[in-house]
Parts: sequence; C-alpha cells; structure tokens
Amino acid sequence: MRWFETLKGRLLLGSFLLLILFGIYSYFSVRFYTDQMMSQVLTSANRISDAIKSSTHFSMLLNREGDVHEIITDLGKQPGINGIRIYNKRGEITFSTEKAELGKIIDLKGEACNGCHNAERPPVSVPPSRTRIYVGQDGKRVLGLINPIHNEDQCSSASCHSHPAEQTVLGILDVRMSLGQVDEAMANSQRQIIVVALFLLFVVGSASAYVVSTTILRPVRNLVAATKEVSSGHLDYEIPIRRKDEIAELARSFNSMTRSLQRAEEENREWSSTLERRVRDKTAELQKVHQQILQIEKMASLGKLAATVAHELNNPLEGILTYSKLIGRRLRKIEEHSPEVQQTIEDIDLIQHETARCGNIVKNLLVFSKKQVAEYALIPVGQIVGKAEQILRHHFEISKVQFEAILPSDEPSLFCNENQIQQALVALFVNAVEAMPGGGKLTVRVVPDPNNGDLNIHVKDSGVGIPPEDLPHIFEPFFTTKKDGQGVGLGLSVVYGILERHGGVVSVESGVGKGTTFSMRFPKTGTGGERSSFPAGSTQGSQGSESRISTE
Repeated sequence: MRWFETLKGRLLLGSFLLLILFGIYSYFSVRFYTDQMMSQVLTSANRISDAIKSSTHFSMLLNREGDVHEIITDLGKQPGINGIRIYNKRGEITFSTEKAELGKIIDLKGEACNGCHNAERPPVSVPPSRTRIYVGQDGKRVLGLINPIHNEDQCSSASCHSHPAEQTVLGILDVRMSLGQVDEAMANSQRQIIVVALFLLFVVGSASAYVVSTTILRPVRNLVAATKEVSSGHLDYEIPIRRKDEIAELARSFNSMTRSLQRAEEENREWSSTLERRVRDKTAELQKVHQQILQIEKMASLGKLAATVAHELNNPLEGILTYSKLIGRRLRKIEEHSPEVQQTIEDIDLIQHETARCGNIVKNLLVFSKKQVAEYALIPVGQIVGKAEQILRHHFEISKVQFEAILPSDEPSLFCNENQIQQALVALFVNAVEAMPGGGKLTVRVVPDPNNGDLNIHVKDSGVGIPPEDLPHIFEPFFTTKKDGQGVGLGLSVVYGILERHGGVVSVESGVGKGTTFSMRFPKTGTGGERSSFPAGSTQGSQGSESRISTE
C-alpha cells in the first residue's frame, strides 16, 4: 500500500498543504511589509528633496551661489544623505556636496542618469518615475531622487539671469540617500517575520501532528492491532477506552464483539475438550484392555513354554550337578594339590553353583508358569550385582568388554528374590555383550531416588543400539533381532516378568550407534543391610559417595 493511500498519509498530506498555504501567506506578508516600508522611504525621500528644493529656491532667484552651496553642504551632512548635487541640462554639475564634482560633466549613460537618458536624445521633461535605486561603491543600495527645477515665471523674467520662456527645465536636483539602514531594518524585520512564521509553522505543525496522532491515528492503530490480535486467536484482548468520541464508541463495540466471540470460543473449547477427554479415556481404556489381553496371551504362551522347558531341563541339570559333585569329591581326596588341581576344584565348585542356580531358574520358570509365590528376602544390591558379574567375568574377558559397577557408599538393600534379580541382570549383561561384538564398556549404576525412595538400576552399554522401530516390541515374548535363529526372544520377556512380580518396571533408552540403557525401577524397600563382600577376584573401590567395581 502506497503511503498516500493510508489514513496517516492523507492526514499528513492535508497538514502539509495547510503548511504550504501558511508559508505562502507568510511570504506575501513579508513582501507587503517590504513594499510598505519602501513606499514610506520613497515618500520621505520626496519630502526631503522638496524641502531642499524649497530651501534653495530663494537663493537661486537672487543668484546667490554661495548661499546655495552652503545650504546644500549643510543638508548633505545630515544622516542618511550620501550627496546632493544640481546640474543643468548639459550634465554639468553646478552645485554639489562634493567639491571635486563641480564643473564636471556627469555620465548621462550611467546608472544614476539611466532613467532619463537611456535614449539617444534626452526627453523634454522629467519622466514620472523620479527615483532610481542602484548599488553604491560601498556595496550598499542607494536611492537616487531627481527633482526637476522648472523654469518658472520668476526665473524667466528675472533681470539677473533670465532664461528663455520656452525652456521648461532649468536643471536637476539630484538627492542621493543611503538605503543601508533601511535595508538593515527591513532585513531584521524580514528575519523576525520569517522566524515568527517558522515558529508558528512548527507550533501549528506539531500541534496538528499531536492532535491527529492522539485523536485519530493512535486509536486507529489500536483498532488495527486489536483486530490482528483477535484474528490470531487472542479473543481476550480488549482496547483500553479513555475517550468519549465516535472512535471510543467503535472501540467499545469492538470489545463487546470480542467478548461475545470469546464466550462462544470457550463454549466450543469446553465441548471439544469434554469430547476429547471422553474419547481419550475410552481409547485409553480400550488400549489398556487390549494390552492386558495381549500380555495375558504372551505370558500364557511363555508360561506353557516355561513349563515344558523346565521339565526338559530338570533331568540333565540334575545329572550335571551330581557328576560335578562326584568329580569334586575325587579331586579333594588327592593328597597333594597342585595349582592346576586347586583351580580345577574351584571351577568344579563354580559349575556346581551355576548348575544349582540353573536348577533355581528352572524352578522359577515353574513358578512363572504356575504363578506361584517365590521366596523374598532383604538382599544388598551390591551382592546381587557382584554375583552376576562373577558369572559372566570370563565372558567379558573373551568379548573384550570392560565392566564397571557404580554403587552408593550407603549401599541399599532390595526386598526381592535374589536368584530372580540375578537372572534378570545376567540376561541384560548377555544382551549388552552381544550388542558389542568388537568390545566396549558395560556400566551398572545403582541410584536411589531421593524423592520417593525408589531404587533404580541402570545397565548401560556402548553397543550398536536398537532401531526405533524395534523398541516397542523388545519385551514381547519370542521377539528377537538376532539373525539365523541365534535367539528365541525370551530373555527380555523374563526380565519384564521378574520386574512385574517385584512390583517394579523396566524401561529402555537407545539409539542406533549410541548404545542402550535398560533402567529397572524397584519400589522402596529401605537400606541398612550389611555390606556384602564380593567374591574373590572382584575389585572394589570408592570414589566420592559411590563404590565402583570394574573388570578389564
């Protein structure tokens, strides 16, 4: 939009035209004042010239040249008079305030004589305009006034110096008056008039701009801003009203309209919110029911599989445990134990312990399938983490995985089934190692929640990560990302079931190439359990308020 098409532009244009008219009026006022002053100067000059002519008239009739010269000299000394001279028709100066001019012939083509002698032959009589204005040698204007000395009857009939009667003009009285003071006075007056005019222009313009801005433009801008606010959805916006004119009435109507729109919008929003809430509640209920049904189906399938696997594994595990005990007894009967034999005995003991633990896992599978209640006790968390690390220590070394456990100095205890929590940790550790085929770092951090007393166990690896599309399914039974049938997808499902039976939750955060963090949250069970010593071979240190277990 061009500026003159706006209300502001039109108002400014109107104000500008008014200022131009005021400026034109000021200009003609200055011209009128200048003309009036020049008219008064000319009138005064004519009177002075007539006075000089009258004062020398009698002496000229008597041909008293000395008296005429004295009169002219005295009058020429008056302020504002540059010079007085009398010359005849030939241009010969007969009387002058400047003695050097006496007897000289003036230049009839000069600026002082241009009024009468601008033609080839001078006129018979003096022209009506007897004044001339020219610039003197000092750079100031000079007013020259010629006053003809006519051949009166007294002059043509005088016996002393008679003139022919047909001669109409005997000479010229030339009075030159300086206009310097007059010009200075007029310039001062013009400057004062211009300053006053500019001041009035500024005052009138500023007052007009202020009045237009406050009474028209500002309310209109407020209306435009309010319209934009309402159009952008801010229906609670109101225009402040401090006036009682038509624009204020318009603003009042606008505020009333926005309040009506706001009430309608609130009603629509309330109905929409109610509808959305009902739809959301019903959808959440349906999703919850659906998830429960899916989880029941998954757990039922997993329970059936667990029962089958438990029965199939129980017999071979019992055989492994029996034969490992027999081998241990035989080795202990050897009188001299070499380091190799002692190490073998320790390995056999570990096999016995792990076989027994596998038996407990099978027992837990039966518990899982039959929904029986397992035995719970208050166990230090560090003890559970240490046992899980000891089981997989050789696996960590082979896979070049650095293990680190960070525990609070005031080690908390967890009311749980130790074997089940250990089983969950081992499953998470195995998954982490498999996610780092080239080696990496596995960190376990135990963090009590200071707000509600819950216990968090974070298992973090630096592996390849889990794709976003697989994250929602990792806890589902039989879901696996392993290829070529290397996994059956039960490990994380078992972890999920163990946490659910302990009243906790398990969550995961992962990104491709950024590693994976599994977080297990257990409800508050208290602290104060005796700090357990980790099995031989574990290293335990302290840094700040945390204990660290690391395996290179």
